[in-house]
Amino acid sequence: MAQKTENKLDFGSKWEYAAAPESADHASIMDEYGLYINGKFVKAEGGKKFASINPSNDQHIAYFAEASDNDVDKAVKAARKAYKEVWSVMPAKERAKYIFRIARLIQERAREFAVLESMDGGKPIRESRDIDIPLAANHFFYYAGWADKLEYAFPGKKIEPVGVAGQIIPWNFPLLMAAWKLAPALACGNTVVLKPAETTPLTAMKLAELIHDSGLPAGVVNVVTGAGATGAAIVNHPDVDKIAFTGSTGVGKIIQKAIAGTHKKATLELGGKAANIIFDDAPIDQAVEGIINGIFFNQGHVCCAGSRLFVQENVKDEVLRKLIDRMGSLIVGDPLDKNTDVGAINSKEQLNTINKYLKIGQEEGAEIYQPKCSLPNKGNWCPPTLFCETSQSHRIVQEEIFGPVLTVQTFRTVDEVIDKANNTPFGLSAGVWTDKGSKIFNLTTKLRAGVVWANTYNKFDPTSPFGGYKESGFGREGGLHGLLPYVNLV
Repeated sequence: MAQKTENKLDFGSKWEYAAAPESADHASIMDEYGLYINGKFVKAEGGKKFASINPSNDQHIAYFAEASDNDVDKAVKAARKAYKEVWSVMPAKERAKYIFRIARLIQERAREFAVLESMDGGKPIRESRDIDIPLAANHFFYYAGWADKLEYAFPGKKIEPVGVAGQIIPWNFPLLMAAWKLAPALACGNTVVLKPAETTPLTAMKLAELIHDSGLPAGVVNVVTGAGATGAAIVNHPDVDKIAFTGSTGVGKIIQKAIAGTHKKATLELGGKAANIIFDDAPIDQAVEGIINGIFFNQGHVCCAGSRLFVQENVKDEVLRKLIDRMGSLIVGDPLDKNTDVGAINSKEQLNTINKYLKIGQEEGAEIYQPKCSLPNKGNWCPPTLFCETSQSHRIVQEEIFGPVLTVQTFRTVDEVIDKANNTPFGLSAGVWTDKGSKIFNLTTKLRAGVVWANTYNKFDPTSPFGGYKESGFGREGGLHGLLPYVNLV
């Protein structure tokens, strides 16, 4: 009897992709950017500036102003004046027109925004083009619709805007996170002081240009660039009524301590260490694609990344075989190449953090796998990485790495995987792959995660709320729930 041979998937040996770079010639980049305060582009007090560097080739992009405490104070005062005299007293349907106009302008300039997002952040152009920019526009569209319908969102309540919102956004989804925060704040009648991350300020300043072109009244949105000190000045300013922060759990704790005992409302969307759970009755090929998307999307620079894979023991070999084959097909390289699957790590600091965890994982005894792939000579690069033979006690399982690194564990029963999945200080997201709807509903009631995806992963929609439990923060962004942090209900 002939020995049965196992079919092995072969994704890459039969063809090679020709380079397909997206042109950047149409994108307009100034040599130096100032601050956007009270409807004007102004220089920072003291003239301090910092550079933004393309993480894929180490090339200089532009200089950005470093806002001082006085600059932040000017921005807050401009926001307060606009709030009192213009925005909060404007008819809601008129506010909606401005928000809708911003959404349309993002659509019109989508190609430029996509290229700039990939240049500044390192993410593949396919992701910027197909996910980040359309979703950013859709958030403005969605909340433009809510602006004059708040009485239906909160029936029987008197609704008042909060006032001046200080919003601090991260470097992994710069434009999208700005949209998540700006759109509901404006729809509810608040004014804003926005600070982008110091490594990815480019699209925030382009958004400021777009907002200026939209005719939005001066002072309604102010954009100040800088590092941690600039963010701290916003958090600590006595005339800021609401803090919205997306970033690390460590910084989130600092913010929570800083505003304790004050009148300030807050939403904190922090770190995550999501469980992606594969049952033996799952559609395996579909699940493998979900695993790939869950951890290697945006180089793993995703707070809700499915960085912990739990596979039911009896399908472990099949899942790992197909997963390793699929990892071998991923193209790592130029973010502006439309073939690229995994782009550049956002900064050298983050690359050092990822490499530190790769070393820790091997020292802890986990088995590492990285596909053979050629990495560019310049820039910040990390190949897709898989760690097998891991346990709950491993640091690479418990701590957020924020890179393209996946750990694998097995389980036998539903109760076991629920215990393992919840055994983390985080609680932002999770994924469940199974053919049984009853199993899905059972897990969604027991997994301590703000978002649980079923037979899919990383599906986002403006109508759906997003947020976490435990050290993943509190409050929700998106959907009707995203309005609540920006109103006072009487």
